[in-house]
Amino acid sequence: MSVENVPLRNKQWFVLRVSYGRIDKAKIFVEAKGMECYVPLRYKEVRKQGKKRIIPIPLLPSFIFVYATAEQVETLLHDNKVVANESKSLLSYYFNHTIHLQDNPNRNPPLIIRDEAMNNFIRLTSIKNPHIIPVTSNSIQFKFGDNVVVTEGEFKGVHGKVARIAGQQRVIVELFDGCLVATAYVPKEAMKLYNRI
Repeated sequence: MSVENVPLRNKQWFVLRVSYGRIDKAKIFVEAKGMECYVPLRYKEVRKQGKKRIIPIPLLPSFIFVYATAEQVETLLHDNKVVANESKSLLSYYFNHTIHLQDNPNRNPPLIIRDEAMNNFIRLTSIKNPHIIPVTSNSIQFKFGDNVVVTEGEFKGVHGKVARIAGQQRVIVELFDGCLVATAYVPKEAMKLYNRI
């Protein structure tokens, strides 16, 4: 490992909450600070003047994913320019409600996404397909052990679980508890079982 790659080991994908209606402003702000971020989009089919077009809209309008060190994110959230002339902060932590801080059992740590899970999520949400949809865990039924990888088509390489949504077989990718995204229809011939270690 070269010395120049060492700082990257401290970078992680943080999930930050964005105040209502300000996702574009948040993305511009984070990038202006020199940090990498990701705003997942979905592609909606619309008709304008008789022509069919696909337009991008935020998939999760309340969240931005920032790849940075904990110190960089802390600085980002406490920057005075975020709150200037605004009644509400532009960005705040989204906390991991499944665990508690070791030194303070009454508090949750910020939610961090594993690189592998984030790469899978980016791969899925970068596809310009209007049939990719966000779902809740209540609306799907996972079959036990049905971890799959898509082997053909535009979703090739996406890992997830098989589910039936809107009458179609799809593959669900879960980024964190309650944040799930479904592919468009995937035929059984285009996927294979995948055993996670």
